[in-house]
Order: sequence, then C-alpha cells, then structure tokens
Amino acid sequence: MNDSIYDCLLTLALPADLEEEVLDHLAVHPEWVGGFSVTHAEGIGRGNLLRSTMEQVRGRSRRRLVQIVMKSEHAQELLDSLRQVFVTSEMAWWTSPISGFGRFA
Repeated sequence: MNDSIYDCLLTLALPADLEEEVLDHLAVHPEWVGGFSVTHAEGIGRGNLLRSTMEQVRGRSRRRLVQIVMKSEHAQELLDSLRQVFVTSEMAWWTSPISGFGRFA
C-alpha cells in the first residue's frame, strides 16, 4: 500500500476477551486493513461491564484499543462488517483525520 493515501485513524475500544476475535476479523480484510496497533487499556465509566472480581474491586475493566491507519472510504465498510459480527454495546469506535503519515525508511 502507498502510505501517503492514509487519511483516517480508526480506533476500536473493546473488552480484552474479544481481542483475538476482533484481530482475526481484521486479518481477513486486507482490502481495508493493512496493519494495526493494539494497546492494553483500562475502561472506567458507563459502558464498561466489570466482569471479574478483580475488575469489580478495582472499578475498571480490562480493555484493548486497536488503532488502524487507513483510507477513510474503507472505515465505514470495516465498521459495517464489525457490526454484523460483534453485536455488543461494549465495543466503541471513533475516527480521527490524519494530516500526514509516513515511514522512516
């Protein structure tokens, strides 16, 4: 892929236990997703179910942030495919414009 065509950062916030399923879904869509980064995070507030006793005691849930630099025209297609497979209110998403992107080599 030509890196200069990326204009959108799609971020997915999801429960840690959905990580592998979501990453597998992304991997089978190379037409939209060239690569991504995964960050371990913790969620606090509405929309976060505290599943384990540890999460209930700490008051925050184990989460993952998946960040995908991509073409904005592909973001909606990817979101539609994710909605069909993952019917849950525990996953959130947002997009941010990318004004520049490149590699050092």
